[in-house]
Amino acid sequence: MQPVYLSIQQKATGERIRELLKKNGYTVKDIQKFMGFENPHWISGRSLPSIDNFLILSKVLHTSIEDILVVDGDIFALKLNLWKITIVHKFEKYSNGN
Repeated sequence: MQPVYLSIQQKATGERIRELLKKNGYTVKDIQKFMGFENPHWISGRSLPSIDNFLILSKVLHTSIEDILVVDGDIFALKLNLWKITIVHKFEKYSNGN
């Protein structure tokens, strides 16, 4: 299997968070109050939310973490590799009588 290289785009992810906030009727100030932050640097794209904060955002914004992230890389190759692993696993399980 070929390695897959992905890169999370911080600035674009921050922009996506802003777009999703607006789409869901929230302001940056709403999120600051809700999550207890003075200045969440990830909204400006200077950093990324922690996994805990990604989880909170995904629930508040009614979307998945994957849909919040902006990723530069070969997503198709990643999905294809995951599909291949799943097929091989199912075949091995079937072959072993499980």
